[in-house]
Amino acid sequence: MTSTQRIGGDPDWYRPYNISLGVRAGNLLFLSGQAGIDEQGRTVGADFETQARQAFANLATVLGRAGASLADVVKVTIMVTDMAHLDKIVELRAEYFTEPYPADTLLQVAGLAQPDWLVEIDVIAVAP
Repeated sequence: MTSTQRIGGDPDWYRPYNISLGVRAGNLLFLSGQAGIDEQGRTVGADFETQARQAFANLATVLGRAGASLADVVKVTIMVTDMAHLDKIVELRAEYFTEPYPADTLLQVAGLAQPDWLVEIDVIAVAP
């Protein structure tokens, strides 16, 4: 059986909710969904692009704490509250990921954990 290790750090914006920022299982990293929130858990802006960029920054921070980066991502799931942002999502994927691009699932959801969140992104990565 593979042991798991919590990926945390300071600050850990999900600790108050009993959620790990991520978990390492062997050389696989499973990150919790990251939204457009700052290190204190506050939503960073009311617009989609600002929130999405912060979500990617949060992913990069958590991956960095595990010794990895966005280049190590093999699977991404993006949840949005409005599929009208598809063009921006495609643009951001090209900015934050490189070929071969990670496998991807894109979902429109009725809502996220906070009513002002417009996007949440989770990833699976292979630690280098």
